[in-house]
Amino acid sequence: MAMYDDRYWWSNDGVRLHCRDYPGRADRPPILCLPGLTRNARDYDALARRLAGEWRVIAIDLRGRGESGYAKDPMSYVPLTYVQDVEGLLRELGVERYIAFGTSLGGIVTMLLAGTARETFVAALLNDVGPVIETAGLSRIRSYVGKSNTWPTWMHAARAVMEANADVYPHYEIEDWLAMAKRLYRLSSAGRIVLDYDMKIAEPFRVPGNEAGPDMWRALEQLHSVPTLIVRGAKSDVLSAATAARMAAALPGSELVTVAETGHAPTLGEAGAVAGIERLLAKVGG
Repeated sequence: MAMYDDRYWWSNDGVRLHCRDYPGRADRPPILCLPGLTRNARDYDALARRLAGEWRVIAIDLRGRGESGYAKDPMSYVPLTYVQDVEGLLRELGVERYIAFGTSLGGIVTMLLAGTARETFVAALLNDVGPVIETAGLSRIRSYVGKSNTWPTWMHAARAVMEANADVYPHYEIEDWLAMAKRLYRLSSAGRIVLDYDMKIAEPFRVPGNEAGPDMWRALEQLHSVPTLIVRGAKSDVLSAATAARMAAALPGSELVTVAETGHAPTLGEAGAVAGIERLLAKVGG
């Protein structure tokens, strides 16, 4: 039985969007979860179940991912449009203040949301992303995003995910890769295992400058007085140790957690990340 409600809303340009709404205490602000470029709401299922009942968790499928509709204009697959989509959801749900958890692209959207309406933020988590995205990481992501592949079984998909990510999660067993595959892929109407996103999300992403939007340091500064947790994979090729340290210095009262032996991006289920999240949420209280 599902622990969440499926909710839908419409974007400004007519795309039907989806999120999972896990119920929690009404006297606490909800946690809004924003996934990475090729990911979806399923990435946050384990976190939502861990916080079940205590915190309301709203995990979003960005346009073109998961159960959200695909955009007619692929050039709308950019951070500023995602911000508008999220703002539409907040209005739909009547949410005035919230906690934002953003992984990779979701962290960029989080920073931009703070830049447009800092007063709505109660706390924030930025997972393996910052105002500066490392060239090596960008090149690697550009090398695979938007390239379609299909598999006959879930085990085939799991092995493909393992081959692509063995360096990111060096201690994963086959059951971990299978679980990851089921977050990344879906079963198509033809009975094949396929990636669960619109291949056209790659079109604007491949245009230099579109991956991060405007001045992200200025956006980050809007979190100055907001309790913030910065999570970094020790082996990340997207967020450097130097950028993470600069982010922590720019945000007094923030905390930087480095997840050992992990690349881009931590799942937020690692012991250090879990403990950091608990400390962040304790600051919010309620």
